[in-house]
Amino acid sequence: MPEPKNAPECEFLYVHEEIVQQVNQVMPQEETLFDLTELFKVFGDSTRIKILYVLFEAEMCVCDIAQLLGMTQSAISHQLQVLKKSKLVKYRRDGKTVFYSLADDHVRSILDQGMEHVAE
Repeated sequence: MPEPKNAPECEFLYVHEEIVQQVNQVMPQEETLFDLTELFKVFGDSTRIKILYVLFEAEMCVCDIAQLLGMTQSAISHQLQVLKKSKLVKYRRDGKTVFYSLADDHVRSILDQGMEHVAE
């Protein structure tokens, strides 16, 4: 049975104080890191990722997205609420129809970089 591989460790304990202090000065606040963690959790659902990719191509209503992805309108609406709460999508009303689109170009950049990383 193969041995589990651990990350390499230092052979002796020596803290490089200058480096530690330098990095500590630029570390974001705990609240900011928490918010970033919550944002990345939103990307942890394949249905939400599919919806974001759909919205790359066109502004669409819930009915259209549900038809395209072969899901119920209720399921799509639920996921859109999560995306809206995370400020990843926005919406506009046209009469009785609500159209969704990406909130801004940052969303596209985040997914593009993720796809680049996966493709390597």
